Amino acid sequence: MNYTSNIYTHWKQAKGAIALTLMAIFLPACNYNEPQAITPATPQQQRNQVSREVVDNEIAEVTDKTDELIGKTVTIRTQPIRLIGPTSFTVNDKELFDSQNILVINATGKPFTLPSTNDIPLQITGQVRRFDLAKINQDYKLDLQSEYYSDYDDQPVIVAKSLALSPNPGELTANPSAYYGKKLTVTGEVENISSAIAYTLDEDKFFGGEDLLILHTKSQPRVKQGEQVTVSGVLRPLVIAELERDYNLTWDSNLRKQLAAKYRNQPVLIVTN
Repeated sequence: MNYTSNIYTHWKQAKGAIALTLMAIFLPACNYNEPQAITPATPQQQRNQVSREVVDNEIAEVTDKTDELIGKTVTIRTQPIRLIGPTSFTVNDKELFDSQNILVINATGKPFTLPSTNDIPLQITGQVRRFDLAKINQDYKLDLQSEYYSDYDDQPVIVAKSLALSPNPGELTANPSAYYGKKLTVTGEVENISSAIAYTLDEDKFFGGEDLLILHTKSQPRVKQGEQVTVSGVLRPLVIAELERDYNLTWDSNLRKQLAAKYRNQPVLIVTN
């Protein structure tokens, strides 16, 4: 099995993804010597999602196959468990791990706020290493303090170069105001293909949620009906004039009219890459 690429669960045949480097974690001041538990998610919410990136491994292998993964870059999608230090937290998945949590350290250099509960997954991309405080501080120009990490010496750690909120499509359509203007990574099943740059992601699991409109600002290979994809971008309300102004869109007039009539002021994920 090839461990040189990204890691996800469940769907092994996913084809590729549009990655997005997002902001890193910035946590409010608190007593990190007593890690703060995040509200547990339901079993349904704990399930990891699919990616179009090349995937061959499961998140569990970050612990099970650590020796083979050391130095490799992985991508996982999972819920945060608890805060450890000002720039670190742990992740886990009860269906795949026994009891060991994986430490994740922010090395992006940008602020990022964890969700208040762990029912919203994160997409994390970073290098797998064994924890060595001095070496990680040196290699990534960090200032990690030993008081937070005494239990993690020589344990597997993901040094994150990309962190993104990764809510389900239905969460975004049911509660868009909480996500407007934020950079997100979203996974779902393709439906209602209007063109090569516009389609929706199906949401049949989130109560009150509707399908999410995806709009690419540049031409791309056409997706297929029913295909599982992961896309990254910024959530905005569909205001045609503002989107044309901000992204220099060159869509045809029929598509413009179609989207304006059906999705006016509805949430849309704008994908720029």
